[in-house]
Amino acid sequence: MSLDPSFVGRTYPPTAPYQVGREKIREFATAIGATDPAHHDPDAARALGHPDVVAPPTFPVVVTVAASRQIIEDPALGVDYSRVVHGDQRFAYTRPVVAGDELVCVNTIEDISSRGGHGFLTTRTDVRTAAGEPVVAVWSKIVVRGEA
Repeated sequence: MSLDPSFVGRTYPPTAPYQVGREKIREFATAIGATDPAHHDPDAARALGHPDVVAPPTFPVVVTVAASRQIIEDPALGVDYSRVVHGDQRFAYTRPVVAGDELVCVNTIEDISSRGGHGFLTTRTDVRTAAGEPVVAVWSKIVVRGEA
């Protein structure tokens, strides 16, 4: 089944708030080898003007990958997840993610195309605080491999 191009422009409902925890940031930073003290030590982060530890720049994938289930699991769109590979990811920050944030995601399908028998799906996830403050926009492209 190919991806339905009529989904371009579709926006999904906001996700439930995700509470960003200090330990989650530390665990993520450790897992990716991010050693900056601001990712681990609240005092180091405060010395830089942040209210608590600061998440590494790729941390929003923790929230946005979970939020993207709205799209991936939409049966009408036609994503066969067993055939998906990651194509691209980019971030545009308004401000850093810090421990204590409550983040809400809104997913929008920006592009659907087909090339060489493969489907390409580009999504944008706008990440805001539960109070509505913009934090980061995250674009993701997945490739749904065609039948061999």
